[in-house]
Amino acid sequence: MTETPKQDEKKGLAGWLFGRALHIYFLLTRSMTLGVRAACFDRDGRLFLVRHSYIAGWHMPGGGVERHETVEQALVKELREEGNLTISGKPQLFHVYFNNRTSKRDHVVFYRVEVEQTAPRRPDREIVECGFFALDALPAGTTKATFRRLQELEGAMPPSDYW
Repeated sequence: MTETPKQDEKKGLAGWLFGRALHIYFLLTRSMTLGVRAACFDRDGRLFLVRHSYIAGWHMPGGGVERHETVEQALVKELREEGNLTISGKPQLFHVYFNNRTSKRDHVVFYRVEVEQTAPRRPDREIVECGFFALDALPAGTTKATFRRLQELEGAMPPSDYW
């Protein structure tokens, strides 16, 4: 069943409101926000990306680090939740970024990981689409930040301190 443009617009607005509500909640409950993201590669060298309901574009999976949770625990949790992914081997810490586009208090710990998908990830209210993509065939709408992180991982440019 295909949705009408009006239904797509309502979903987009609802997703945007959800994202803003989360940021306001974090603003009120935390002095600094900390998140994790990962460049997740399968055994064929394809990159796993997600498309959220509340923000435009294709992104590397990740999310917030909760109280009483280590960064690596958050990474494992977010990859499982956003893609049914399990990490093979040890995650490789790449860099820590200041994400001043989200807020003046947000930091992102970025990893490179090898992953396996335990089952296909079905769309829901948070993740509307996801999948593995060849590096030379990333989907339209892949974010500029994702392309920058990939260039940094390749060594084509030095890591920025800003997401």
